[in-house]
Amino acid sequence: MTVEDPRSAPPLRWGILGPGRIAHRFVRESLAHTAQLVTAVGSRSEARAGAFAHEFGIEAAHGDYESLVSDPDVDVVYIATPHSEHKANALLAIAAGKHVLVEKPITRNAAEAREVFDAAREAGVFAMEAMWSSFLPHIRELKAAVGRGEIGEVVGVAADHGQMLNFGPTHRLLNPELAGGALLDLGVYPISFAHTILGRPDHITAVGELTATAVDGHATIALGYDSGAYAVLDTTLWAATPCVAWIAGESGRILVDRTFYAPTSFEINRLDGTSWSYDGRVPGGFQYQIAEVARRVAAKETESPLRTAQDTLDVMEIMDEARAQLGVVYPGE
Repeated sequence: MTVEDPRSAPPLRWGILGPGRIAHRFVRESLAHTAQLVTAVGSRSEARAGAFAHEFGIEAAHGDYESLVSDPDVDVVYIATPHSEHKANALLAIAAGKHVLVEKPITRNAAEAREVFDAAREAGVFAMEAMWSSFLPHIRELKAAVGRGEIGEVVGVAADHGQMLNFGPTHRLLNPELAGGALLDLGVYPISFAHTILGRPDHITAVGELTATAVDGHATIALGYDSGAYAVLDTTLWAATPCVAWIAGESGRILVDRTFYAPTSFEINRLDGTSWSYDGRVPGGFQYQIAEVARRVAAKETESPLRTAQDTLDVMEIMDEARAQLGVVYPGE
Protein backbone atom coordinates (compact mmCIF):
# COMPACT_ATOMS: atom_id res chain seq x y z
CA MET A 1 0.00 0.00 0.00
CA THR A 2 1.07 3.62 -0.51
CA VAL A 3 1.40 5.98 2.44
CA GLU A 4 1.07 9.62 1.45
CA ASP A 5 4.07 11.90 1.94
CA PRO A 6 3.44 13.95 5.12
CA ARG A 7 4.80 17.00 3.31
CA SER A 8 1.79 16.93 0.97
CA ALA A 9 -0.72 17.59 3.75
CA PRO A 10 -2.20 21.11 3.72
CA PRO A 11 -0.61 23.37 6.34
CA LEU A 12 -2.39 24.16 9.60
CA ARG A 13 -1.35 26.63 12.27
CA TRP A 14 -0.45 24.67 15.40
CA GLY A 15 -0.33 25.78 19.01
CA ILE A 16 1.67 23.74 21.52
CA LEU A 17 0.11 23.36 24.97
CA GLY A 18 2.80 22.16 27.36
CA PRO A 19 6.41 22.65 26.15
CA GLY A 20 7.91 19.48 27.61
CA ARG A 21 10.13 16.74 26.20
CA ILE A 22 7.52 15.18 23.93
CA ALA A 23 6.51 18.60 22.58
CA HIS A 24 10.12 19.23 21.58
CA ARG A 25 10.08 16.07 19.49
CA PHE A 26 6.69 16.94 18.04
CA VAL A 27 7.84 20.34 16.81
CA ARG A 28 11.21 19.09 15.52
CA GLU A 29 9.59 16.39 13.40
CA SER A 30 6.76 18.63 12.27
CA LEU A 31 9.20 21.25 11.01
CA ALA A 32 11.55 18.68 9.47
CA HIS A 33 9.04 16.45 7.70
CA THR A 34 5.80 18.37 7.08
CA ALA A 35 4.52 21.69 5.73
CA GLN A 36 2.80 22.48 9.04
CA LEU A 37 3.25 25.80 10.82
CA VAL A 38 3.88 26.08 14.55
CA THR A 39 2.63 29.55 15.40
CA ALA A 40 2.29 29.58 19.19
CA VAL A 41 3.23 27.84 22.42
CA GLY A 42 1.61 28.06 25.82
CA SER A 43 2.86 27.16 29.29
CA ARG A 44 1.93 27.99 32.87
CA SER A 45 5.46 29.42 32.98
CA GLU A 46 6.02 32.43 30.76
CA ALA A 47 9.77 31.77 30.88
CA ARG A 48 9.34 28.17 29.63
CA ALA A 49 7.05 29.29 26.85
CA GLY A 50 9.52 31.97 25.82
CA ALA A 51 12.47 29.59 25.82
CA PHE A 52 10.56 27.04 23.71
CA ALA A 53 9.45 29.74 21.27
CA HIS A 54 13.02 31.01 20.94
CA GLU A 55 14.38 27.52 20.33
CA PHE A 56 12.06 26.85 17.41
CA GLY A 57 11.47 30.35 16.07
CA ILE A 58 7.82 30.37 17.15
CA GLU A 59 6.25 33.81 16.96
CA ALA A 60 3.86 33.76 19.94
CA ALA A 61 4.67 32.60 23.48
CA HIS A 62 1.81 32.58 26.00
CA GLY A 63 2.27 32.40 29.75
CA ASP A 64 -1.05 30.63 30.29
CA TYR A 65 -3.16 28.07 28.46
CA GLU A 66 -6.20 30.33 28.10
CA SER A 67 -4.23 32.81 25.99
CA LEU A 68 -2.91 30.02 23.80
CA VAL A 69 -6.28 28.50 22.97
CA SER A 70 -7.80 31.91 22.25
CA ASP A 71 -4.96 32.90 19.90
CA PRO A 72 -6.60 33.70 16.53
CA ASP A 73 -3.49 32.47 14.70
CA VAL A 74 -3.93 28.90 16.01
CA ASP A 75 -6.08 26.33 14.20
CA VAL A 76 -5.24 23.19 16.17
CA VAL A 77 -3.80 22.61 19.63
CA TYR A 78 -1.37 19.80 20.41
CA ILE A 79 -1.71 18.88 24.09
CA ALA A 80 1.44 17.50 25.70
CA THR A 81 0.85 17.95 29.42
CA PRO A 82 0.82 15.12 32.02
CA HIS A 83 -1.95 12.52 31.60
CA SER A 84 -3.90 13.91 34.55
CA GLU A 85 -4.33 17.26 32.80
CA HIS A 86 -5.37 16.07 29.35
CA LYS A 87 -9.12 16.23 29.83
CA ALA A 88 -9.18 19.76 31.24
CA ASN A 89 -6.70 21.03 28.64
CA ALA A 90 -8.58 19.43 25.74
CA LEU A 91 -11.95 20.77 26.92
CA LEU A 92 -10.42 24.24 27.25
CA ALA A 93 -9.17 24.17 23.66
CA ILE A 94 -12.40 22.68 22.30
CA ALA A 95 -14.48 25.35 24.07
CA ALA A 96 -12.34 27.93 22.27
CA GLY A 97 -13.25 26.31 18.94
CA LYS A 98 -9.87 24.69 18.34
CA HIS A 99 -9.19 21.26 16.88
CA VAL A 100 -7.16 19.06 19.25
CA LEU A 101 -4.52 16.36 19.06
CA VAL A 102 -4.03 14.97 22.56
CA GLU A 103 -0.98 12.96 23.57
CA LYS A 104 -1.58 9.35 24.48
CA PRO A 105 -3.28 8.27 26.56
CA ILE A 106 -5.93 10.81 25.65
CA THR A 107 -7.12 10.96 29.28
CA ARG A 108 -6.83 8.99 32.52
CA ASN A 109 -9.83 6.77 31.78
CA ALA A 110 -12.59 6.03 29.29
CA ALA A 111 -15.16 8.27 31.00
CA GLU A 112 -12.90 11.30 30.62
CA ALA A 113 -12.17 10.37 27.00
CA ARG A 114 -15.90 10.28 26.26
CA GLU A 115 -16.23 13.79 27.66
CA VAL A 116 -13.54 15.03 25.29
CA PHE A 117 -14.98 13.33 22.20
CA ASP A 118 -18.54 14.39 23.06
CA ALA A 119 -17.44 18.00 23.49
CA ALA A 120 -15.56 17.93 20.19
CA ARG A 121 -18.58 16.52 18.31
CA GLU A 122 -20.85 19.14 19.85
CA ALA A 123 -18.42 21.91 18.88
CA GLY A 124 -17.86 20.46 15.41
CA VAL A 125 -14.08 20.28 15.80
CA PHE A 126 -11.57 17.50 15.14
CA ALA A 127 -10.29 15.50 18.12
CA MET A 128 -7.84 12.60 18.13
CA GLU A 129 -5.47 10.77 20.42
CA ALA A 130 -1.83 11.12 19.38
CA MET A 131 -1.19 7.38 19.11
CA TRP A 132 1.52 7.98 16.54
CA SER A 133 2.19 4.31 15.83
CA SER A 134 -1.27 3.91 14.26
CA PHE A 135 -0.15 6.07 11.33
CA LEU A 136 3.31 4.62 10.69
CA PRO A 137 3.98 2.92 7.33
CA HIS A 138 4.86 -0.49 8.80
CA ILE A 139 1.74 -0.64 10.99
CA ARG A 140 -0.50 0.29 8.08
CA GLU A 141 1.22 -2.25 5.82
CA LEU A 142 1.03 -5.15 8.29
CA LYS A 143 -2.62 -4.35 9.02
CA ALA A 144 -3.30 -4.46 5.27
CA ALA A 145 -1.41 -7.77 4.98
CA VAL A 146 -3.51 -9.31 7.73
CA GLY A 147 -6.64 -7.98 6.07
CA ARG A 148 -5.63 -9.63 2.80
CA GLY A 149 -5.37 -12.96 4.58
CA GLU A 150 -1.61 -13.28 4.12
CA ILE A 151 -1.28 -15.37 7.30
CA GLY A 152 -4.82 -16.73 7.38
CA GLU A 153 -7.15 -16.32 10.33
CA VAL A 154 -5.32 -14.63 13.22
CA VAL A 155 -4.88 -16.90 16.24
CA GLY A 156 -2.63 -14.91 18.56
CA VAL A 157 -0.91 -11.56 19.09
CA ALA A 158 1.87 -10.68 21.51
CA ALA A 159 3.75 -7.47 22.24
CA ASP A 160 5.82 -6.01 25.05
CA HIS A 161 6.97 -2.56 26.09
CA GLY A 162 9.26 -2.25 29.07
CA GLN A 163 11.70 0.49 29.99
CA MET A 164 13.99 0.87 33.00
CA LEU A 165 12.20 3.94 34.38
CA ASN A 166 12.15 3.43 38.14
CA PHE A 167 12.63 7.08 39.03
CA GLY A 168 11.96 8.75 42.38
CA PRO A 169 8.43 8.82 43.82
CA THR A 170 7.77 12.40 42.71
CA HIS A 171 8.45 11.63 39.03
CA ARG A 172 5.26 11.71 36.95
CA LEU A 173 5.59 8.00 36.07
CA LEU A 174 5.35 7.04 39.75
CA ASN A 175 2.98 9.80 40.85
CA PRO A 176 -0.70 8.78 41.12
CA GLU A 177 -1.70 12.47 41.10
CA LEU A 178 -0.27 12.66 37.56
CA ALA A 179 -1.82 9.32 36.50
CA GLY A 180 1.50 7.49 36.56
CA GLY A 181 2.25 3.83 36.06
CA ALA A 182 3.41 1.53 33.28
CA LEU A 183 0.02 0.91 31.68
CA LEU A 184 -0.93 4.43 30.64
CA ASP A 185 2.55 5.45 29.56
CA LEU A 186 3.98 2.27 28.04
CA GLY A 187 1.32 -0.42 28.03
CA VAL A 188 -0.95 1.64 25.83
CA TYR A 189 1.30 0.69 22.89
CA PRO A 190 1.01 -3.12 23.04
CA ILE A 191 -2.68 -2.85 23.92
CA SER A 192 -3.29 -0.59 20.92
CA PHE A 193 -1.30 -2.96 18.71
CA ALA A 194 -3.46 -5.91 19.73
CA HIS A 195 -6.61 -3.84 19.25
CA THR A 196 -5.47 -2.85 15.76
CA ILE A 197 -5.29 -6.52 14.77
CA LEU A 198 -8.04 -8.16 16.81
CA GLY A 199 -10.37 -5.35 17.86
CA ARG A 200 -12.28 -5.13 21.12
CA PRO A 201 -11.75 -8.18 23.37
CA ASP A 202 -14.45 -10.21 25.06
CA HIS A 203 -12.38 -11.10 28.12
CA ILE A 204 -9.61 -9.24 29.99
CA THR A 205 -7.29 -10.63 32.66
CA ALA A 206 -4.49 -8.63 34.28
CA VAL A 207 -1.79 -9.52 36.77
CA GLY A 208 1.05 -7.35 37.99
CA GLU A 209 2.73 -5.53 40.84
CA LEU A 210 2.33 -2.04 42.19
CA THR A 211 5.03 0.43 43.09
CA ALA A 212 5.46 1.88 46.57
CA THR A 213 3.37 4.83 45.33
CA ALA A 214 0.46 2.52 44.37
CA VAL A 215 0.70 2.78 40.60
CA ASP A 216 1.39 -0.20 38.35
CA GLY A 217 5.07 -0.98 37.98
CA HIS A 218 4.46 -4.08 35.92
CA ALA A 219 1.40 -5.57 34.22
CA THR A 220 0.75 -8.57 32.02
CA ILE A 221 -2.60 -8.53 30.26
CA ALA A 222 -4.33 -11.42 28.52
CA LEU A 223 -7.10 -10.55 26.09
CA GLY A 224 -9.52 -13.26 25.03
CA TYR A 225 -11.91 -13.27 22.08
CA ASP A 226 -14.98 -15.40 21.56
CA SER A 227 -13.50 -16.32 18.16
CA GLY A 228 -10.78 -18.22 20.01
CA ALA A 229 -8.08 -15.63 19.30
CA TYR A 230 -5.95 -14.23 22.12
CA ALA A 231 -3.38 -11.56 22.90
CA VAL A 232 -0.63 -11.55 25.55
CA LEU A 233 0.72 -8.10 26.36
CA ASP A 234 3.38 -7.02 28.82
CA THR A 235 4.57 -3.69 30.19
CA THR A 236 6.96 -2.67 32.95
CA LEU A 237 8.84 0.28 34.41
CA TRP A 238 11.47 -2.03 35.87
CA ALA A 239 13.25 -3.57 32.88
CA ALA A 240 14.21 -2.73 29.31
CA THR A 241 12.37 -5.48 27.41
CA PRO A 242 12.85 -6.33 23.70
CA CYS A 243 9.81 -4.24 22.61
CA VAL A 244 8.91 -6.61 19.79
CA ALA A 245 5.61 -7.99 18.55
CA TRP A 246 4.25 -10.93 16.61
CA ILE A 247 1.02 -11.99 14.99
CA ALA A 248 0.34 -15.70 14.48
CA GLY A 249 -2.19 -16.93 11.95
CA GLU A 250 -3.40 -20.31 10.76
CA SER A 251 -1.11 -20.18 7.72
CA GLY A 252 1.83 -18.02 8.82
CA ARG A 253 3.19 -15.38 11.15
CA ILE A 254 4.39 -11.79 11.18
CA LEU A 255 7.44 -10.87 13.27
CA VAL A 256 7.76 -7.15 13.99
CA ASP A 257 11.26 -5.96 14.81
CA ARG A 258 12.06 -3.74 17.75
CA THR A 259 10.89 -1.16 18.49
CA PHE A 260 7.50 -2.39 17.22
CA TYR A 261 5.58 0.85 17.90
CA ALA A 262 8.22 3.07 16.23
CA PRO A 263 9.33 3.05 12.56
CA THR A 264 10.70 -0.44 11.99
CA SER A 265 10.50 -3.50 9.74
CA PHE A 266 8.61 -6.77 9.79
CA GLU A 267 8.82 -10.18 8.13
CA ILE A 268 6.03 -12.49 7.04
CA ASN A 269 6.77 -16.23 7.07
CA ARG A 270 4.12 -18.60 5.73
CA LEU A 271 3.74 -22.28 6.44
CA ASP A 272 4.11 -22.98 2.71
CA GLY A 273 7.74 -21.80 2.94
CA THR A 274 7.26 -18.41 1.27
CA SER A 275 8.17 -15.17 2.98
CA TRP A 276 8.60 -11.46 2.41
CA SER A 277 9.66 -8.46 4.46
CA TYR A 278 8.81 -4.79 4.70
CA ASP A 279 11.22 -2.05 5.72
CA GLY A 280 9.35 0.78 7.39
CA ARG A 281 12.34 2.48 8.94
CA VAL A 282 11.96 6.21 8.30
CA PRO A 283 13.35 9.30 10.02
CA GLY A 284 11.15 10.70 12.77
CA GLY A 285 7.69 9.19 12.86
CA PHE A 286 5.43 11.83 14.40
CA GLN A 287 4.96 13.45 10.99
CA TYR A 288 2.43 10.82 9.86
CA GLN A 289 -0.07 11.56 12.62
CA ILE A 290 0.48 15.30 12.20
CA ALA A 291 -0.24 15.09 8.47
CA GLU A 292 -3.33 12.95 9.13
CA VAL A 293 -4.78 15.65 11.37
CA ALA A 294 -4.12 18.29 8.71
CA ARG A 295 -5.80 16.24 5.98
CA ARG A 296 -8.88 15.47 8.05
CA VAL A 297 -9.29 19.05 9.24
CA ALA A 298 -8.93 20.31 5.66
CA ALA A 299 -11.66 17.83 4.67
CA LYS A 300 -13.85 19.15 7.52
CA GLU A 301 -13.90 15.76 9.22
CA THR A 302 -13.99 15.42 13.00
CA GLU A 303 -12.08 12.14 13.36
CA SER A 304 -9.66 9.88 11.50
CA PRO A 305 -10.54 6.37 10.30
CA LEU A 306 -6.97 5.38 11.20
CA ARG A 307 -7.55 6.18 14.89
CA THR A 308 -11.24 6.67 15.57
CA ALA A 309 -12.77 7.85 18.80
CA GLN A 310 -14.10 4.32 19.32
CA ASP A 311 -10.61 2.85 18.85
CA THR A 312 -9.34 5.09 21.63
CA LEU A 313 -12.32 4.35 23.87
CA ASP A 314 -11.86 0.59 23.42
CA VAL A 315 -8.22 0.81 24.47
CA MET A 316 -9.04 3.09 27.41
CA GLU A 317 -11.67 0.59 28.60
CA ILE A 318 -9.13 -2.24 28.44
CA MET A 319 -6.74 -0.20 30.58
CA ASP A 320 -9.56 0.77 32.97
CA GLU A 321 -10.38 -2.90 33.53
CA ALA A 322 -6.71 -3.85 33.89
CA ARG A 323 -6.17 -1.10 36.45
CA ALA A 324 -9.28 -2.20 38.34
CA GLN A 325 -7.95 -5.75 38.54
CA LEU A 326 -4.53 -4.49 39.66
CA GLY A 327 -6.02 -2.09 42.21
CA VAL A 328 -4.76 1.17 40.71
CA VAL A 329 -7.03 4.14 41.35
CA TYR A 330 -6.06 7.74 40.65
CA PRO A 331 -7.08 10.56 42.99
CA GLY A 332 -10.37 12.05 41.88
CA GLU A 333 -11.56 9.03 39.90
